[in-house]
Amino acid sequence: MKHNFTYFAKEGVGNMFSHGFMSFAAIGVTVACLLIMGTFTLVAYNLNENLKDLQKENAVLAFVDDALTDEEAKALQSKLEKLPGVADCTFVSREEARDSYVEQYDEDDLYGDLEAEIFRHRYVLHMTDLELMGELRTQLEAVEGIDRVRADETISAGFITVRNIAGVISIAMIAVLLIVSVFIMSNTIKLTTFDRRDEIAIMKMVGATDGFIRWPFVYEGLLLGLCGAVIAFGLQWVLYTGMVKGVSNSDTMQLLKLVPFEGIWMPVALVFLGVGLLVGVGGSLTAIRKFLRV
Repeated sequence: MKHNFTYFAKEGVGNMFSHGFMSFAAIGVTVACLLIMGTFTLVAYNLNENLKDLQKENAVLAFVDDALTDEEAKALQSKLEKLPGVADCTFVSREEARDSYVEQYDEDDLYGDLEAEIFRHRYVLHMTDLELMGELRTQLEAVEGIDRVRADETISAGFITVRNIAGVISIAMIAVLLIVSVFIMSNTIKLTTFDRRDEIAIMKMVGATDGFIRWPFVYEGLLLGLCGAVIAFGLQWVLYTGMVKGVSNSDTMQLLKLVPFEGIWMPVALVFLGVGLLVGVGGSLTAIRKFLRV
């Protein structure tokens, strides 16, 4: 068995180099497809991560009715924390709201004498999912003791729409590029098998099994897919790192936070390797199937 695998590997490598141009073309197309697929996937991933950050920062404010005493206002917290979709709920007193306002806006010390009574007790609520913002707002408005609710639904809806569109486009692009890659790889292997069709027929007639004939082509496809995956991964790392630096140095894109490639290289490498091998081996098996029907 060991000698058979050595023979299969040797034949696979020989087949790859004997069709240098087509092998180069197959690797090039695999690299291009993986790069496009990887770029779309990383864009969707970063959009999702930015949406999570927005979810942490984008809070719903529930203002307490002025008619309630301090104790009654604080007593609402247990009721608000039980509402569906609430991740955390923080009570902010009039004094705390006044101090926060002065700290944020009083650059010229104009509001230092503001009375706390002009502010309202309020609750700051963060959600488990931004898509629940509208539902949470309705529930808060129905709570007795809550006078007014402020929620930036337009901003959250925009981010959710972008995330969903990016996700759908990424899935569609991945599917299309995967099919294209397998098709091109299959045609490349077909050229090899076409040149050796007489040899394959003779091997079939003298009793060679389909597996013995098929394995060298599987090795060839595996090597082509592996080469494409390694090259694509290296280029993706360089391109993504450049994009991260460009965004971080841009004054107009400071709101975007891209995850460093060093933190996600392992799953990216595994996906590239898996897709590359799938494309290579899948293309080989698709191509050789026709020539085994002798």
